[in-house]
Amino acid sequence: MPNWNNLTSKVIQTVEADGILGLGKRGGRYLKKRFGALAKKESEPVFKDVLFIDGCGTVLPHPSRYRVSHQREQLLSYGITSDQVYFADLDLKQIGWYNVFVFFRCPLNETTEKFVKLAKKYQKTVLYDIDDLVFDTKYTDTIPYVTALEKKEREAYDENVRAYGQLLDLCQGAVTTTGELSEALKLHVKEVCINRNRASEEMMQISETALNQKTEHKEVVRLGYFSGSITHNPDIEMLLPVLLKLMRQYKNLEFVSVGELETPEELKEFADRIKILPFVDWKNLPKLISDVDINLAPLEDTIFNRAKSENKWVEASLVQVVTVASNLGAFADTIENQKTGFLCKDLKEWEETLCALIEQPKLRKKTAMQAYQFCKEAYLTTYTGKTLADFIKAKRTKNVGILLPALNISGGIMVAMWHAVFLREAGFDVTILSENTTETSCVFENQNFPVIPLREDAVSGHFDKMIATMWVTVKWLELFSNIDKKYYLVQNYETDFYEKGSPYRAMANATYCKNQIQYVTISKWCKEWLKERFEKECAYAPNGLDTRVFTPCARDFSGKIRILIEGDCGAWHKNVDESFQIVEKLDREKFEIWYLSYNSEPKEWYKPDRFLHKVPFQKVSEVYKQCHILVKSSILESFSYPPLEMMATGGLAVVRPNGGNKEYLRDGENCLLYEPENISEAVEKIMELAENETLRKHLTEGGLKTARQREWETVKQQILNLYLEAGE
Repeated sequence: MPNWNNLTSKVIQTVEADGILGLGKRGGRYLKKRFGALAKKESEPVFKDVLFIDGCGTVLPHPSRYRVSHQREQLLSYGITSDQVYFADLDLKQIGWYNVFVFFRCPLNETTEKFVKLAKKYQKTVLYDIDDLVFDTKYTDTIPYVTALEKKEREAYDENVRAYGQLLDLCQGAVTTTGELSEALKLHVKEVCINRNRASEEMMQISETALNQKTEHKEVVRLGYFSGSITHNPDIEMLLPVLLKLMRQYKNLEFVSVGELETPEELKEFADRIKILPFVDWKNLPKLISDVDINLAPLEDTIFNRAKSENKWVEASLVQVVTVASNLGAFADTIENQKTGFLCKDLKEWEETLCALIEQPKLRKKTAMQAYQFCKEAYLTTYTGKTLADFIKAKRTKNVGILLPALNISGGIMVAMWHAVFLREAGFDVTILSENTTETSCVFENQNFPVIPLREDAVSGHFDKMIATMWVTVKWLELFSNIDKKYYLVQNYETDFYEKGSPYRAMANATYCKNQIQYVTISKWCKEWLKERFEKECAYAPNGLDTRVFTPCARDFSGKIRILIEGDCGAWHKNVDESFQIVEKLDREKFEIWYLSYNSEPKEWYKPDRFLHKVPFQKVSEVYKQCHILVKSSILESFSYPPLEMMATGGLAVVRPNGGNKEYLRDGENCLLYEPENISEAVEKIMELAENETLRKHLTEGGLKTARQREWETVKQQILNLYLEAGE
């Protein structure tokens, strides 16, 4: 068992030498040494709802138990999952794995400040929990123990108090134990939840065991005082005149003190009837309390004490011991006088009440039983979590998970990432959940998004919305159960991505038949076949284009004309072969052929003049600008970005029409279309563009107009409407 006076001295010395962060690091090492299993980090984190960041650890284990462990138990009983971490072990990567963060008695330091600011940037919710008025020196200046500290010790103590207040000021709300604390906290944050300290299931179980082992001692009456810390010395000193009088009056009266009490000199004349025990592990406390007859809870009437909780009354009530307490603060708010305990406003009432209880064992027993019956229901974590759970739910930012098959920015993934950007800008906490990655973050549009690598046990927390895109990610919507609204962003008819006979065809097709999923799409063609083939009503919003990247550039057709072919020749539906069959018919003295592909390399017979492989998305527009005409021959497209991107740069496009690209392509207005498999017609269209300046100018103007209509900012609200419910 640690020596708490020595430990307090070590804490102060550490703060003086290494500052608050140094204290945190040393405390973390101590925590790991003594409670290794408790402090061990999970090798594979799981997404949960709340992370409690504990600023006390083993330096002050009693507050952490009530305000971290017990509150976690309350939340779990109401379906909210959580973890806890010692503040010195906090890692910025943890921001992505939770929706809400609760800092308990944590100071502001470099790490906590960065953490809070980044969490807010990610639209996370950050709360502060505190159970004492130790966040402003105007309160701690009233504590006699603090005012008696040596100068250096006092400076270290005050620095810590101010650091608590500074972190509190960065938070979006607070959770606390009493009404007095709530009023003080409202000077720092707008919303405060009063969630009183409660007894855990284990605490109740240990108390029941102590109660069952309780023995009668009719010959004596024992008064018990169970102090939390050395700062409570003035409280028992206040009651000293009454104690002295009673000890002299009742020869069968004994006094038991547990904790950091400095025994008053006046009590030493009763040494044979006084037992002073050191601070004990909380699991041993119920047995010690059960061995007394009357629990004393005196408090001086100070602003600091008025904010104290009713813990002492609850702990005694659970082992059927009657409590006599000062009539102030939480005691006055929670104890029903003369029914579940006794409240005293002055020494006269203290003396009268204690005399009555010493002389009337039946009164003690009756009151203790009434308090027990009340507290075992009203103060058990399992029954009392609704207030905190409701506050967390009200304060938390609604969150959205976006399921991706990978993080490499292809057309479909880029679309999903734009949706992520807009949802975050609309105030949602957006998380990317991706297959085929070990990354914990990704950057898109200069925004950093947390990434959760997908596995079956990766998510136990709640998502308001989760969006699958690409058929392989739909299974995760079905696996993760704690999702309010499930969406499938359909970007193509992926069944036909695979050749006949492939088992993937049936698997992809089955994803369009799901119940309890809202289908949304960026393609009018997809909207049509989802309705016709699968009877799915599907919300639609147009695809967009980043015109900041794809800017117009004039082309000079007086020299060699450069043709661009784009697409993965390994995917049959991209039909790249047809594009190369077309350019084979061109005079290579007049035309130069470039081939752009992210995945596959060119087939041997293609023979492009230049092959551009795995060009980063941000560099693709530069490729378009260096070319005059795009030839695109895909058989299956839900939308088809390349023609639109080419138009936005002022280039021209000769395109095979399909279900998706017909949404925005207009033959003779913004492009030239050729009949599928009609190679000679496509060649004629290319030659017409090469020779007809008037046509080129007309198509260029039409293409630029089409691109402007598709700017992301223009279609942003339509995209958000896919996911927004009434009132959001």
